[in-house]
Amino acid sequence: MSQTLTASKSERAYQHLHDRIVHHEYTPGYRLVLGTIAEELGMSVVPVREAIRRLEAEGYVTFERNVGARVAVADETEYVFTMQTLSLVEGAAIAMAAPLLTAEELAHARRINNQMRQLLEHFDPHEFTRLNQRFHTILFERCPNPHVLDLVHRGWRRLPGVRDSTFTFIPERAGHSVDEHDALLALIEGGGEPLQIELAARNHRLRTLDQFLAARHPDLSAPTEDQ
Repeated sequence: MSQTLTASKSERAYQHLHDRIVHHEYTPGYRLVLGTIAEELGMSVVPVREAIRRLEAEGYVTFERNVGARVAVADETEYVFTMQTLSLVEGAAIAMAAPLLTAEELAHARRINNQMRQLLEHFDPHEFTRLNQRFHTILFERCPNPHVLDLVHRGWRRLPGVRDSTFTFIPERAGHSVDEHDALLALIEGGGEPLQIELAARNHRLRTLDQFLAARHPDLSAPTEDQ
């Protein structure tokens, strides 16, 4: 079998598995049996194994001893640490990228945010999440510091399992998120100070984290009778 053909089959297997994971057809903890998947796709286990390794690197799949590959289960502690780290490095990346963003790129980001706003009426959390990542990517991708940018990319790759379900879990956050995007764009377009931009981007992410934790632990966030 040629290397090109193997790569093509691996890509097909990747798309097959990726789509089913992000659309929750394969739920967290679902066991991915190589032989079964290969049979469904009409291919050998080699490209399926390559696809699963790629999904593992992206955080969608985990390997367990004596069990094999499973769809990753959201780890709240890992999510908290990743979001806290991303708030710092992505905020810095956007602040550094801001002077380099073109009018066309900012207009593109605004169009994406308008698409997100239109989704609020008939909310589709998966599409909203996809557009949200596109919006953020436009703002940080021009960061001139490759080390900071690498840390941002690593952080986003760690998030897929929870990120895709965040707006499903806290749909009320979506409207505030879109408003904060508008405010961040206005700050960048108005030539805001780097620290202002960095803090706006950082706080935007931390508000999502705070609301996620409040929803997961309502007893801890609810006021007591003495308050």
